[in-house]
Order: sequence, then C-alpha cells, then structure tokens
Amino acid sequence: MESPSLRAGFFAFSYNMKLFISALLSFVLAVVSVVSVEAQNLSGDSALIAYLSEQGVPVTTNNMVTLLKSGEEKFNDLLPLIASARDYIHLEYFNFRNDSIAGLLFEALAERAGHGVEVRALFDDFGNMSNNRPLKEKHLKKIRESGIEIHAFDPIRFPYLNHIFHRDHRKIIVIDGTIAYVGGINIADYYIRGLPSIGEWRDMHLRIEGDAVDHLQNIFASIWNKVSKRKIDCGKYLRRHAKAKDKTVAIVDREPHKLPKLLRETYVRSIASAQKQIRIVNPYFIPTRRIRSELKRALERGVKVEIMISAKSDVKFTPDGVFHVANKLRKLGADVYVYEPGFHHSKVMTIDSLFCTVGSANLDSRSLYCDYEVNAFIFDEQITGDIAAIFESDKTRSFMLTSDVWKKRSKWRRFVGSIAYLLYPFL
Repeated sequence: MESPSLRAGFFAFSYNMKLFISALLSFVLAVVSVVSVEAQNLSGDSALIAYLSEQGVPVTTNNMVTLLKSGEEKFNDLLPLIASARDYIHLEYFNFRNDSIAGLLFEALAERAGHGVEVRALFDDFGNMSNNRPLKEKHLKKIRESGIEIHAFDPIRFPYLNHIFHRDHRKIIVIDGTIAYVGGINIADYYIRGLPSIGEWRDMHLRIEGDAVDHLQNIFASIWNKVSKRKIDCGKYLRRHAKAKDKTVAIVDREPHKLPKLLRETYVRSIASAQKQIRIVNPYFIPTRRIRSELKRALERGVKVEIMISAKSDVKFTPDGVFHVANKLRKLGADVYVYEPGFHHSKVMTIDSLFCTVGSANLDSRSLYCDYEVNAFIFDEQITGDIAAIFESDKTRSFMLTSDVWKKRSKWRRFVGSIAYLLYPFL
C-alpha cells in the first residue's frame, strides 16, 4: 500500500512535469511563430519564383546584372560592346529614331557587318510611323546595303486596322550570345538630351550576362523567324556560360497569342507577395483592374505603396488619366510622387528589398493585354536596393500628390482625366 508521502510526491512530480511540458510547448510554439513570421517576410521572392517555375519560365541563377541608370549610361556601355562583337548582333526595338544616336548605332553595326558579323534588326512598323523622325525607305535601303538585315514587324496595311492592336514593344539586344540588354530605352537621342517640350527623358535598362541571355535570344529568334520568313537555328546562337555569377533572373515574356496572361499575372502575384513596401515608376500608370485591386489589398494589409508618375508625357491626355487613377490610390493610402524635371519613362517596380523588375511593359491595358513585351525580374537585394536608391533620389525632384494639390487642378483637367481614364484602353 502506497504511503501518503509517496502519493503526494508522485502528484507533485506529475504536476511539475505538466508545467514543464506546457512551458516547453509554449517555447516551441513561440519559436515556430517567429520562424513562420520570418518565412512570411522572406516568402515573397520564393513564392514568385515557384509560380514562374510552374508556368515554365526558366529562373536562372548564373547571371551578372548591371543596372544602367540612364540613356547615356546605356549607350556608353552598348556601343563599345557592339564594336567588339565577333559572331552576331540581334536587335529588337519598338523604334529606331532617325537621329544622331541611331546614326552612331547603325554605323557601328555596319562596320561589324563588314567584318563578317551577322547583324539582324527588327522594329515595329507602328512604332516607326508614330516616331517624329521615322526610318524611311531610303534609310532602310542604305542600312540593308551596309550588310544589315532589317525588317519591320507587322507592317500596317490599311484598311486592315487589326494590325494596329498587337505591336512589338520589346527592347532587346543580344551580342554573341554572351551579353544581352533589356529594359525601357529605345534608340533615340532624347534619352540623353531630352526634348524641349518635355524636359529630360528618364529611363533605365539592364545589361545581363549569363544563362538568362539564352532566353532573350530565344525570344528574338521566335519573332525574327515569324517576321523575316528566314528561319534561323536558335541553337547555333546559344552559348555556354561560365559559372562565375550569382544573380537570379527570370525573363518574363508576353506574346499575345502564346503567353497572353503571364506578364500581368506576374505583376499581380508580385504585388500580392509584398510584406513591407512596393515602389513603382511607370510612365503610363493606368493599371488594369486586377492590379489596382491588388494594390488596394496591399494597402489594407499595411504595405507601404509608393508610386512615381510624371507631370509631363509624350502622349496627349495621358497625364490627366494618370493623375485620375493615382489620386484614387492616394485616397486609399498610397504615396504618389509627381516627377517634375521631365518625363520618367522607366518601367520599374521593387517589392520589399527582395526583388525588382525592369522591362518594356507599361502598367496599362495596351502593354498587358495587346503588345509584345518583355521584363526581367531580378531576385537580388543589391539591384533592388539600387533602384530603391534612385527612387529616393528622384523624390527630391518631385512633389507629392496631396488632397490640396488635387483640388488645385481645374475642373476641366479633372474631367479630362476621368474621360482619358475610361478611354485609355482604346487609345
């Protein structure tokens, strides 16, 4: 028979063990909770990488990425590399403006073609027509005589107006399969000099070296084969890349009849993944309904949303439509900055400090529902931080869109903005 003292000791031991186990479980749950929070903070890039992989988009880790912060930086970087090309140069642009920069470019390309380098170039026919200094037949004849193959994407033939809808808005260069350029900068001297009616013309671009170059080459080859009717064997133009780089890059393409939803869904999922901060610079900021809804949800969960728009634009009525939608987001809690010195043509976005995108796509219906576009998504804190630093610097040359600023806009400008907002998908 158990003694009272043994029974009391057993109960005391059991009670203390329960306290110990309870405390241990509480500690484990607290650790798990902290780990879970940390995982959520770091899951934005992982979640997007997983989504892109599911969609068949290669996410490559062997890349070197250089952020080119202006048109001057791009052309200073590009022209010497063209001069040293040995095998081939492929270019795909919305337009080549017939000016001093294009003259230097085609001169350098012709010199390389004269040394046996294969040079192929594409431009969008509508982009060329909408340019105030287009390439005319006499210019194209001279370019072709220099040994450069050049074609217009989907020439517009009236009265077949359907040709105006799906335009090639990409900006891609691939040199020897080892170096590629992608971003928002066309070939025009106003990216350096600006325009009298607008002021400076701000934009950004990327130089990429490594495995992601192959995917830009594949995009070019696909459209070249379609346009030129002279099929090239893409395998001939791919290269083996040295394993000495560490930037993770995904090239997200938009092709209207092949990958129509991929780019806009990638934007939506990027915004949805944000935990702390979203920064957006976009020249024609009239985003689709889903992107606006996702920005609203981000604000509701406490994410800081900062948007930079331009006071001026190269497209009539655009600033009014942009101000209209930006003011709606401002009233929901977004910080909106209006860039004053000129036209901020950059198409960039950062998510927290984890990843960013630079490319050709505008956050509007035309880019995300109609055109051929390409963006690089870079999963790297350094490049993301560099873009964030540019954003912070550009704030000092901007003013905030506030309630008072909005009220100072005339009723006519506000009315025009509401109409431009409604009609923008059709403009």
